[in-house]
Amino acid sequence: MQTRVLTGITTTGTPHLGNYVGAIRPAIVASRRDDVDAFFFMADYHALIKSDDASRIERSRLEIAASWLAAGLDPARVTFYRQSDIPEIPELTWFLTCIASKGMLNRAHAYKAAVDRNLEAGEDPDAGVTAGLYMYPVLMAADILAFDAHQVPVGRDQIQHIEMARDLGQRFNHLHGRDFFVLPEALIEEQVAMLPGLDGRKMSKSYDNTIPLFAGGKKQLREAIMRIVTDSRAPGEPKDPDNSALFTIFRAFASDTETEAFRRGLLDGLGWGEAKQVLYERIETDVAPMRESYEAFMANPAAIETILQEGARKARAIATPKLAILRDVLGLRAMRTAPTPAARSGAAPKQGRVPRLASFRDADGNFRFRLFSAEGEELLLSVSFADPKAAGAMQKRLKSPGAAGAVVQTRALGMVLEIDGEAVANTPDYRDEAAREQALAQLRDALDQLAAQD
Repeated sequence: MQTRVLTGITTTGTPHLGNYVGAIRPAIVASRRDDVDAFFFMADYHALIKSDDASRIERSRLEIAASWLAAGLDPARVTFYRQSDIPEIPELTWFLTCIASKGMLNRAHAYKAAVDRNLEAGEDPDAGVTAGLYMYPVLMAADILAFDAHQVPVGRDQIQHIEMARDLGQRFNHLHGRDFFVLPEALIEEQVAMLPGLDGRKMSKSYDNTIPLFAGGKKQLREAIMRIVTDSRAPGEPKDPDNSALFTIFRAFASDTETEAFRRGLLDGLGWGEAKQVLYERIETDVAPMRESYEAFMANPAAIETILQEGARKARAIATPKLAILRDVLGLRAMRTAPTPAARSGAAPKQGRVPRLASFRDADGNFRFRLFSAEGEELLLSVSFADPKAAGAMQKRLKSPGAAGAVVQTRALGMVLEIDGEAVANTPDYRDEAAREQALAQLRDALDQLAAQD
């Protein structure tokens, strides 16, 4: 079974070397593992909380997408999308808002920090605090819970947001009596490299001490490296590698052999100017091929748009049926039948015809089963099983969770039902999307009735 790992990238700036070493490079490496189902999204709704400069956000979205793709992110292997292309996310944000306690949101670090700053300045506690900042944790929870992410890589300052996402998912599950949401875990990368900036502090846009990854080309990369602050030791004097920003940055790009040679050079008195040139050449070796790809993407935004739209399609294939289930359980159903007063989720079906599972043996000797609606319409056809006991066990598992425990993935005009990430059955193909959506509602009802019978 794959572990679904979800990573969000806020679109408010231009990627720098620190972003590449600390986030982009390790995330792309992890996404290539066979046991990882990687989701990467550009958090452009979150960016609206931090910036009201439309041109900056638009430019940042393009630069960030081009940077990740140029660095090796494979859109065929991962799900890469924009937050704003998934309408289910703001819808789920509202569902979660309706169960989020104000007390929990009052304790959010970002909000508390804003209040503390206001109090120190003698201002009203909520001066300048927007509802967007206050509700940020709920939007982040929706980002995660909409896709049943198992793990979310975050820094230690973001652990609280993952805990809030867990709390909201758990509360919804409790209120409605089923495990509608996977409860995510924070994935803390203890060994993530943290590059120093031009002034020796952590490389950060906040400190204005960054070295650009691609922006400005190799000329700006070299100029930035030449501005790195060093001590006053002259050429010929031994340098201290372990207290040198140059050495720390070099080590993040070089092999062990290269790193040891650079260390030896500093200890032997290599001049700072020459050391900076060596650093520039080593980084440029890695960055130049990626920069060429980056510039090609930047010159062809339509190609990026196509990739992101395909990513949104893949993401919505998961989010759309999930939100349909949530709308149903919240009572936001299509008005096809009159609701039963005081009806409870999981109540036993009325007497009469009910959905049923039927087992059979294929001509090749394998075993399969079908799910029929109460009216006798075929809803699902299972995959093949060599062992009849395995087919029977899968039928039992299909009965136990009901619609909430199964994931329905849309495929063209049909659907695939998954349990624990494993495809177990397919629907017929329907004539159009409207018919498919109607069949999805019928399938959910049938699964719920099966669970109630069990």
